[in-house]
Amino acid sequence: MTTGTTGTTDETPLFASEPQFRAFFDDPRRALAIIRATVLEAAHPQVGAALADNSTFVAHPWRRLRNTFLSMRRMFDADPAVREREAARLNRLHARMSGSDARGRSYDAMDRATRAWVVATLYESAVTMCRLSGQPLDQGTMERMYAEYRDFLAALDGDAGELPEDLNDFWRYFDRVVEDELENTEAARIILYRLFDHLPAPALLGGAPTLWAAGRAVVGPVLGAITVASLPEPYRRKAGLPEMPGAPALMQGAYLAAGLTRFLPEDWIDAESIIETLSLDSDDPRARTATALRARMKRASALLRLLTPLSGDTDPNPVPATSDAAEGRRSAEEFFRQVLDQTGDGHLDWPDLAAMARELATRLDLDEPEETRLYDAFAAWWRELQAALDTDGDGRVSADEYAAAVPSLAGPALIRVAEVLFDVTDKDGSGTVDADEHRALFRTAFHRDLTITDGTYDRSAFVGDFLSFMSGRRRNTAYDPLLADA
Repeated sequence: MTTGTTGTTDETPLFASEPQFRAFFDDPRRALAIIRATVLEAAHPQVGAALADNSTFVAHPWRRLRNTFLSMRRMFDADPAVREREAARLNRLHARMSGSDARGRSYDAMDRATRAWVVATLYESAVTMCRLSGQPLDQGTMERMYAEYRDFLAALDGDAGELPEDLNDFWRYFDRVVEDELENTEAARIILYRLFDHLPAPALLGGAPTLWAAGRAVVGPVLGAITVASLPEPYRRKAGLPEMPGAPALMQGAYLAAGLTRFLPEDWIDAESIIETLSLDSDDPRARTATALRARMKRASALLRLLTPLSGDTDPNPVPATSDAAEGRRSAEEFFRQVLDQTGDGHLDWPDLAAMARELATRLDLDEPEETRLYDAFAAWWRELQAALDTDGDGRVSADEYAAAVPSLAGPALIRVAEVLFDVTDKDGSGTVDADEHRALFRTAFHRDLTITDGTYDRSAFVGDFLSFMSGRRRNTAYDPLLADA
């Protein structure tokens, strides 16, 4: 594996010493840098099209952020086996993403030049975050870190040939792509103008919608302004991005303030722990405390709504509480929005089910054979759904089409999805899932504790439980945090 500027050879381990990347992994400035890098990625036509068609970043941004951080940590792990396994997983994931954009141009997530651009944005944004926060990197550090990112690309593609070997050539490459290839794509616009304005609350704050909405109304536009101001000037000009008065000073202040956190104790800042605590997705004591805090916030928020109802919460034509059919319809539409519509575009189609398969495979850390079985089962389920629910023949399922035919969801293909989950949970091959195996499934894969203490699930009971959730017949089950939380 070549690294270009450092002279590392195949005989030298990739990360023989502590890599420069890890010095910045838990740096709070990385939050700003990753947002900036994501916009630059999305501005590439191929990446933008793949994101628009396949990504869950609109409906489930916190989950996407967590998965991205975990993947990056694995790709820069000191253990080569961890890196190789994650690279293989990413390649399998990307190999399933191809199609055409709104202008009929094809995209392929395995395109080597496009993947090189994604790595380039991560590196360039890390360098930029240091410069904007008043702590620019010296040439030697930049070269060492650039070598690491080229090795990251080589781990994915087999070599790093799509990125220049020399760092000086990299800057010319970066400027050329910005000038000649980036566009004002739909995905970039969504990140800048929709995601910030409609960012769903992390699980921790899910019980305080009023508080979250008030904070988002202030922070959202500020984050957008900071991000726009930090983008390369040629791209801002080409995309016609408006710059808010005072945004450059605001951006500089934000990066400087984030940089000051380096004086905090090291154990106060851990990116993975912070993300998992926000999403209540950890068995860490801090996450348990946050779960208890969230429950209290939900009770307080409910009391506040009773005392001071918001005008927007008032339905001028309320449905009578006795209308069971209407209540069931509202439930179906809510389930459609929270669980089925993974990409947040208001419709159900294959990318939504592919996202479910991807999340399950990631959480369960499946190897290739089981992962392929899972994807194949979800693909068959999509064919069943399309045949049963797509009444207008547009190739996708609307919320109304779904709500009108909910019982059609639990077909043979969905049973096969549940059977894959059963097989990977039944570690000893006994044909039953005992209490320990069931708890292990939710603790290790979903980071959730179950209240069951004894008893076993046979295949039929396990499959029935999963089908009840995925068909929308049961809510607030242990599966909710897996596919419903943002």
